[in-house]
Amino acid sequence: MLLTVIYLIFISLGLPDSLLGSGWPMMQKEFNVPSSYAGYVSMTISFMTIISALLSPRLIKKYHTKYIVVFSIFLTVLGLFGFSTADSYPMLFIFAVPYGLGAGAIDASVNHYVASNYPSSVMNFLHCFYGIGAVISPMIMSLALKYARWNEGYRWTAFIQIGILLVCLLTLSLWNQHKVSDDENESSSAGIKETLKVPGVILTLVAFFAYCSAEATCFLWTPSYFAEMKPDLSKETIASFGSLIFGGLMLGRLISGFVSDRLGDKKLIRAGVLLEIAGIVMVILPFSGYVPAAVGFIIIGTGMGPVYPAIQHMAPEKFGRKYSAAVIGLQMAAAYTGSTLMPMVFGHLQQHVGIGIMPYYLLVFAVLNISLLELSDVVRR
Repeated sequence: MLLTVIYLIFISLGLPDSLLGSGWPMMQKEFNVPSSYAGYVSMTISFMTIISALLSPRLIKKYHTKYIVVFSIFLTVLGLFGFSTADSYPMLFIFAVPYGLGAGAIDASVNHYVASNYPSSVMNFLHCFYGIGAVISPMIMSLALKYARWNEGYRWTAFIQIGILLVCLLTLSLWNQHKVSDDENESSSAGIKETLKVPGVILTLVAFFAYCSAEATCFLWTPSYFAEMKPDLSKETIASFGSLIFGGLMLGRLISGFVSDRLGDKKLIRAGVLLEIAGIVMVILPFSGYVPAAVGFIIIGTGMGPVYPAIQHMAPEKFGRKYSAAVIGLQMAAAYTGSTLMPMVFGHLQQHVGIGIMPYYLLVFAVLNISLLELSDVVRR
């Protein structure tokens, strides 16, 4: 029952993440701002997430995971309702604060909880359910654009979040089953400064930065890529393509959940990055029509699928339980730093070079990610 609730929590974590990318082509026109301005909103959300991720080791020591989860979901509901009422571009920045703060704390605390108490398969299934949430929300936005306006996409998603929040409140007692091991992990955990001195930690953080730079760029810019490269597509179809990368992530993590305990985290990461590169190559090749590129983005997402949960699940084994809470918190901060800066960098790059540069941009980060992870393993030996 507790795992069911945890999976539901990760659906709620994925729900807000793909709304901005799916709704931005219409939001941009309504607010009358350049396309790159989506990067500033995304940057603000991610900056708030970095703050809450860096605070997470301290929060985990002071509060039980279940209370961090409840408050974090409440913050995302507040952010979603705020976006749904926005009638000007600057208003998005006000509500980006709770929008981002809610994501970082819940991500770091639940990942630490699962990495400490469950096997690798559970971690992959957990992030698969994140993908379910991230796939659902572009569909919600697509329906909103068809029958109402983009604002309703945010409002309808907020209603779903409220339902998940109520489930979490009604099942708080389930978290007590791991109370002893959870308390032991919290009381003996190291701080951030001490953890940064451990060999291999910084390399892993930069690798995580690279991975999330590519992932967040796909989240935000995939619909815009098709809007420019395939202009004959309808606005509803373009909005729904925000789910391509998330659908791939969900598929990759679902498959990984069945094979991760047998293959191990390292082999999963290597296989995932190779598949991601294959998908990037498919997008680059000059096929006619939009279908090959759409399939390419699904393959990219499938390859990315196991990378994030595998890196997180390795933390207690690779660096020791003493450092795992701080490592995961730092990984979240590095991840959202990449999510903050690099989609914005790409936004400016594509304005000058053209959005067709996107697959090459993703390729650079895929190579950097796997190279640094392999190097961090060498350093730890």
